[in-house]
Amino acid sequence: MSNSDLAVVILAAGKGTRMKSKLHKVLHPLGGRPMLHHLMDTLENLSPSRKVIVVGAGKEQVEKSVGDQAEIVVQEPQFGTGHAVQVTRDQLSDFSGDVLILYGDVPMLSVATLQNMLDVRHGTGNPAVVVLGFEPTDTKAYGRLVVDDQGDLLAIVEHKDATADQRKIGLCNSGIMALDGAVMFDLLDGLDDNNAAGEFYLTDVVAIARAKGFGCAVSVASESEVMGINSRSELAEAEAVFQGAQRQKFMDEGVTLLDPSSVYFSHDTVIGTDVTIEPNVFFGPGVTVEQDVTIKGFCHFEGATIRKGATVGPYARLRPLADVGAGAKIGNFVEIKKSTIEQGAKVSHLSYIGDAIVGTGANIGAGTITCNYDGFNKALTEIGPGAFIGSNTALVAPVKIGAGAIVGAGSVVTREVSTDALVVTRAKQKEMAGWAAAFRQKQIKNKG
Repeated sequence: MSNSDLAVVILAAGKGTRMKSKLHKVLHPLGGRPMLHHLMDTLENLSPSRKVIVVGAGKEQVEKSVGDQAEIVVQEPQFGTGHAVQVTRDQLSDFSGDVLILYGDVPMLSVATLQNMLDVRHGTGNPAVVVLGFEPTDTKAYGRLVVDDQGDLLAIVEHKDATADQRKIGLCNSGIMALDGAVMFDLLDGLDDNNAAGEFYLTDVVAIARAKGFGCAVSVASESEVMGINSRSELAEAEAVFQGAQRQKFMDEGVTLLDPSSVYFSHDTVIGTDVTIEPNVFFGPGVTVEQDVTIKGFCHFEGATIRKGATVGPYARLRPLADVGAGAKIGNFVEIKKSTIEQGAKVSHLSYIGDAIVGTGANIGAGTITCNYDGFNKALTEIGPGAFIGSNTALVAPVKIGAGAIVGAGSVVTREVSTDALVVTRAKQKEMAGWAAAFRQKQIKNKG
């Protein structure tokens, strides 16, 4: 159920010029998911009744990505952050609950941090404005939050305007706010553009609120949560923070990472307990690994499921809809796509298995491929339980290999093979005694 007392405004109207990309800044992926959607998914835990995204350039991209999850409002022309919130008047002028003002390029906020802001909003003094602060290791040119002895927010002072004493303040402004929706537009109407940039600054609502007798307060988050992403290098920094958190989470949950810094997870990776992951493994979106699995080095997974007790790798690639059964073994340089490898089956070396079902306990020899595509359509290969496929075999789909059947090495199989049968399609071996020696002599003579 939605929270009728909460609305969210996400500011995403910046041009993102530092990204140097045709893709809208807030749609660049973090952990395999657009940064905007990290924020949107976090907000789902708070169940806001209204979500408004303010965009400028790239509106169509954001609309396509978000769909019906939020209203899209265009800020054009763009006259600052205060103006960006002002353009939501049609959507929120009748709203009297809490309004969170967030940024689409600040994707790593936690539910706990946002909830704490709302708790402070309804805490002592019922402040109309709550500003999210943070205490960075380097205050750089951040705006400072000036508070009194009771912790009430007195002012936001920009670094360039701060006195020497104010620059010693370690509490900095993230720009994120929670406002009382009943008075939000009264506060916003007090903004002016009497500054060097000629813009309406959202930070000025603190001074306006205090002048009107409303309280202002501060909630505090970690520096990593409020990281803004405006360039490719900042995106890389955020990815490093995200990956570090994912690695620690999994190790805390009982996963062994032999070299944590070389393993990369996606936002939705699921891993069970007592899984061991060797170095240089990449998890794309949509991967689930059940307990007691061993993943050897240099593997790449996306959209795949690995079930209890399986062993995968090294150098294995599992593509979308690969389903590796309990106790199965997937080995060196094996690629699997849209295939079910049932319990205890083995695909150990240098094979491609696509659009296939490999039965329980079947053994696939080195160099085997399923020829699943005829240039127009994909077709299914079915390999029965306990079947043995010899090395360097091509299975031309659609084709079915019966349970317990044996396919001789080097075969090209185009028709169904019966249960427990042997099939061999290679040419009969022929030997010509002494031919090689005579051939060499002849070539040496001709060369001379």
